[in-house]
Amino acid sequence: MLAKDTAQLENELVEADNMKKFLDDNEENFRRFTLAEYLRRLLVEKKLSKAQVIKNSQLDEGYAHHIFGGRKNPSREKVLSLALAMELSPKEADYLLYYAGHNRLYVRDERDAVLAFALENHKTVLQTNELLEELKLSPLLVG
Repeated sequence: MLAKDTAQLENELVEADNMKKFLDDNEENFRRFTLAEYLRRLLVEKKLSKAQVIKNSQLDEGYAHHIFGGRKNPSREKVLSLALAMELSPKEADYLLYYAGHNRLYVRDERDAVLAFALENHKTVLQTNELLEELKLSPLLVG
């Protein structure tokens, strides 16, 4: 069965009479990855080198390896640095944030709007920090 989008799942949930049946019928539509698993999937899917992503993220190399190994629960800032380094779309970054246990980008938040713009336009971490500073917003915490 093809994966359902969020709106389809929400509609089915509203119409559901039995929660167990809803969960059983939609089991393949629920995300069940750890952050490390999702990062590894992205590396394969996008044909990226972990070493290059870590370098581009400007995170401490040891700390970044712990994130990829599932031994660290990184801050939202560090997850966004990885998203920029992987050249993720804003939607892909939202999934990454979800798996890390953080709020998605919220376009009504000025700083989040800048971060979404940076992702959409494939800005580097350095370019994103420069843009944030130029707009008098706090830069990503890197390193």
